[in-house]
Amino acid sequence: MTNLLEVRNVRRSFPRGGGEELLVLDELNLTLKEGEIVGLLGRSGSGKSTLLRLIAGLARPQGGSLSYMGAPIDGPVQGVAMVFQSFALFPWMTVLENVQLGLEALGLPPAEVRTRALAAIDLIGLDGYESAYPRELSGGMRQRVGFARAVVVHPNILMMDEPFSALDVLTAENLRTDLIELWEKGQLPTKGIIMVTHNIEEAVLMCDRVLLMTNQPSRIGSEIRIDLPQPRDRTSTAFEDYVDKIYVEMTARRVERMRAAQMVGPQGIGMQLHHVSPNQISGLIEALAAAPYNGKADLPDIAYEQELEVDELFPVAEAIQMLRLGEVEGGDIKLTHMGKRFVDAELNERKEIFSRALQSHVPLAAHIRKVLDERASHSAPRARFLDELEDHMAEDAAEETLRTVVSWARFSELFSYNDDAAVFSLEDPE
Repeated sequence: MTNLLEVRNVRRSFPRGGGEELLVLDELNLTLKEGEIVGLLGRSGSGKSTLLRLIAGLARPQGGSLSYMGAPIDGPVQGVAMVFQSFALFPWMTVLENVQLGLEALGLPPAEVRTRALAAIDLIGLDGYESAYPRELSGGMRQRVGFARAVVVHPNILMMDEPFSALDVLTAENLRTDLIELWEKGQLPTKGIIMVTHNIEEAVLMCDRVLLMTNQPSRIGSEIRIDLPQPRDRTSTAFEDYVDKIYVEMTARRVERMRAAQMVGPQGIGMQLHHVSPNQISGLIEALAAAPYNGKADLPDIAYEQELEVDELFPVAEAIQMLRLGEVEGGDIKLTHMGKRFVDAELNERKEIFSRALQSHVPLAAHIRKVLDERASHSAPRARFLDELEDHMAEDAAEETLRTVVSWARFSELFSYNDDAAVFSLEDPE
């Protein structure tokens, strides 16, 4: 198969305060061959959208190279089209006018523009809606317009940035099925597809290869080939095995990274925390403790039961692991002895368990409490800890980490925080 796209050792960073840079992509490599669908899986902030912009020629890397059909990418690429997560339609234009936009930009004759736009609208299942405005359409129909607008230019590469995430479950499933059917029948006027998704089942359902992206700086951590014929049966053992394999791969890397991060920086405070609320943590623990799991569950099963995407499930599971209320390993999550005690406890005892876990296993929480204990005023400004965090992570990551610790500490009553004064304190230092 011919390589439509080659990405070699790409590096991309963005400026931070103080003259420093945030490295988003580093030594990233991938290829897209003619006739295949490649999925990109990774948590929010792993640089997937940045990568798509580089491929489209809307931004340039600071290292490495990208080539399209053998030619270097050094500006906007005419043979690449994008379907966005948001519908991105012009509300004052009809369906036909929205679809015609790309063709008009190419300077094609009006007759050809109209003919190709009508054909794309018919192909994507919107025949009869040519004169409708976006406000008259459902979410699924608006996304179909987005697909029609992308394929009408007959792109060699179609990029899809979470194209089904804004849709309800049934609508998304219907659109996925229709898209795969058109692709398998050779009716989509495109040669290859790159799809960003947070949905592991969606990746297994649609893709020939799934590339797992590491967290910042991002690179391709591993590749999983999906050797299943289309259409794929979600209930088959083979399908479930691929889903489990991806969960195992992703969780193993996350647990390894989290353990390493606990030793970063003075007292380990350089460990980045992703914001999940104590209610989310308690909710997942309670779901695990209940039948049919009784303390242990496959991550794919609990994700399906709780209707959670990867980006929703993994941060909560990681928080439970960090607090030693549960263990994540081999695609499974199970409650520890302390996790089971937490489930059975009344609210005050839950707070005590949570407080002990914070002081023992979350270095930043223990560090803040120690500073407050040692100061005569039992208080300290927020800026003091934020400055320390920014020595180890980007500004937005530091903000999220501190916000998470505040939320957890308030629940456990480990310390308090006054947002108006931006001050940490002990309400009852005795």
